[in-house]
Formats: sequence, structure tokens, C-alpha cells
Amino acid sequence: MTPLVSLEGVSKAFTLHLRGGTMLDVVRDVGFDVLPGECVVLGGPSGAGKSSLLKIIYGNYRCDSGRILIRDGEEIVDVASAEPRRILALRKNTMGYVSQFLRVIPRVGTREVVAAAGREGGLGRDEAARRAGELLDALNLPERLWDLPPATFSGGEQQRVNIARGLIADLPVLLLDEPTASLDAANRAVVVDLIEKKKDAGTAIIGIFHDEDVRRSVASRVVDVTRFTARSAA
Repeated sequence: MTPLVSLEGVSKAFTLHLRGGTMLDVVRDVGFDVLPGECVVLGGPSGAGKSSLLKIIYGNYRCDSGRILIRDGEEIVDVASAEPRRILALRKNTMGYVSQFLRVIPRVGTREVVAAAGREGGLGRDEAARRAGELLDALNLPERLWDLPPATFSGGEQQRVNIARGLIADLPVLLLDEPTASLDAANRAVVVDLIEKKKDAGTAIIGIFHDEDVRRSVASRVVDVTRFTARSAA
């Protein structure tokens, strides 16, 4: 089976300008593949570079060396060297991302926030609206809140909107950065079920889950990021 995601020799360091230009290694020489239907969990303690690695894969951070190969239909795109326009197209058609924080246009209603993500991911208007309602209902967000902007919600409610927004489209690759961190047990179980459905549909998932029960439920395997971490200064 052909991987949908391949990391080859990926390294990243940050320059600490307030510390005299000290170089802080984040990850060094990371390499692994993710097959269709797999959920590869990034393991390791806080500060090991897990979230930074997800941002590198998504193209928010440029890596210093290595390749990040994403299969986009018949084409293989190297995020490490792709032009910004190509990365934006990849995010629209191929690669979804659920971050730890919801960032949306103010004053736009919740149902429209989620449906807009579906339309951007290739769904028709009616299908996007239908799926948005189904996801918000599954995630136990009361219908009376659907037309309110999510900025008025609690942290846990906002995270459920964030999850619905990230999962609504049928994208082949999905990155999840602690999607269940602000959720109660019932909604964590819902998210686990949604992730399993994505795996069954052939989505390649890379995720961070600090909740041990969630991690055990969804992980096809765990990649220990500390293997690729070198906290050295130059």
C-alpha cells in the first residue's frame, strides 16, 4: 500500500534572538510513513516538539532540511519545498488540520463556520449544510446555538466546533493536535468514534492525544518524537 504521507530526514531548529542567536533544535532527522486508514500518534512529553512537527507537516513552519511528501491524487507534493500557493491548494483538497484553538471570522454563525469548511473541502452547499448539522448534533452542541458565533461559547464548545470544522470534508490526510483536550468523557467518546470512521474511510491521520485512553483507542501505532529530539545549542 502506498503511503499518503512520508517524512524523510525532517529537521527544524529555531533561532532564539533574545538569547544571543542561540539555536534550539526542535526535531532532527524525523522519518516515518502514514498509510491510508492509519492513525499514527505522536508520543512524548510536553515540549518534545510534537505540535511543532504537525505545523511543519501542514506548512506553517518551514523545515530546515528533509522532505514532507503528501500524495495529492496522482501527484506527490513536497511541503518542504512547495510554493505557498501549492500548499494552500493542498490544504483545500487533501490535508485537514484540527488545531488546539478555534480561529474563525467573528460574528459568523457556528453552523456556517462548519459548513464553509465543508464547501472549501469540495462539498456542495446542501451537503455541507447537512453534514454541519449532523456533526454539531453528534458533538452535543445544542441546535439553539448553531446560529450564534462560536466566540460566545465556552472553551469546550469552541473545541467541538473546531473538530466539526476539521472533520466535515472528505480529505485524505488529517492532522489532529490534541482535539479532545477540552472535552468531557462523553464528547471524547464521540470524537474517538468520528476518528474511527475516518480511518475506515481510508484517511491517513497524524495526531497528538495526551489522554491515554483516547490514544489507546485510536492509535494504529505510536511514533516517539523524543527519538528525533536533540536539545543542543550552537
